[in-house]
Amino acid sequence: MWRGILGHDEVAERFRQTVRADRLASTYLFVGREGIGKRRFALELAKTLLCSAVAGEDLAPCDRCESCRLFDARTHPDLEVVGLLPGKSELAIAQFLGDEEHRHQEGLCHRISLRPFLGGRRVAIIDDADHFNQASANCLLKTLEEPPPHSVLILIGTSLGRQLPTIRSRSQVVAFRRLSTAVLRQIILAESIAGDERTAARLAEASDGSVSRARELADPELWGFRNTLIECIARPSWDIAATEKAVIDFVQAAGSEAALRRDRLRTVIGFVLEHFRERMKDQAVVNGQQAGERSADSLLPALDACLTATEQVDRNANQSLVVSHWLANIAGYSHPLPRIGG
Repeated sequence: MWRGILGHDEVAERFRQTVRADRLASTYLFVGREGIGKRRFALELAKTLLCSAVAGEDLAPCDRCESCRLFDARTHPDLEVVGLLPGKSELAIAQFLGDEEHRHQEGLCHRISLRPFLGGRRVAIIDDADHFNQASANCLLKTLEEPPPHSVLILIGTSLGRQLPTIRSRSQVVAFRRLSTAVLRQIILAESIAGDERTAARLAEASDGSVSRARELADPELWGFRNTLIECIARPSWDIAATEKAVIDFVQAAGSEAALRRDRLRTVIGFVLEHFRERMKDQAVVNGQQAGERSADSLLPALDACLTATEQVDRNANQSLVVSHWLANIAGYSHPLPRIGG
């Protein structure tokens, strides 16, 4: 366990070897399931790289020097952290270049180019890298192509497929695995997401390796809706219009803010996406490898429909239309597939 972070010791060891060999890249792209610790890992790595009391070869900041104290207070002058602004669905140009009155005088690209204040590096962490648009990505392009001396940029996303080619091609990719059920159960108990072993085990099994998903499912209302929705779409036939109304009502109950409704709808779609993924695994086991592959392949359009719906939510499309098209597209794939070969 590196710096109190469970499940990513292999990634920590690779960075330890990289720093020892003095081969640290200028830009890293962290990808992996949401809620598995990528952001926390990025922050601990940044603290290590900025620590002024140790060389960093062992990825062990001293936690005592001025740099570490400023880092812990989130006031370190050589650290930049940007992410989605409240209520926004895309990273904004102003976050990288400054607002219109201060273009190229403020923003991450300007600040990362400055000489370090305390030590030998400046570190920037860009959260929500899935949400670059073409314009904001272009703002960062020159910095990625000609990184300032002694700067390290860490971008955090969920998958390579959601990164723009201009970002992906200029970054060294670091893949983070989903947390194992055992590790996730340990975190759920340690963070008091569940108060007993049985509930923690249930949440860990249903959360697909994600702590944030476990927190969501710890809400009895959300857990109940998930179960009702999955039971509904698993039937041979179901009322699409009634299900659409139920989903929209549940999403609107999240609150009046658009961001809260987007998060709720994204979560609901994620429930169904995980359902189809589990169905694919079950088919491969039940029907044997060759037959299982054929039956699992037939579910790919349903998975694609869920991913497309999620992308539309991220783009702030009309939620009623998203739900309508999404449910219509998955309706033909929801019921259990017949067994092949007995």
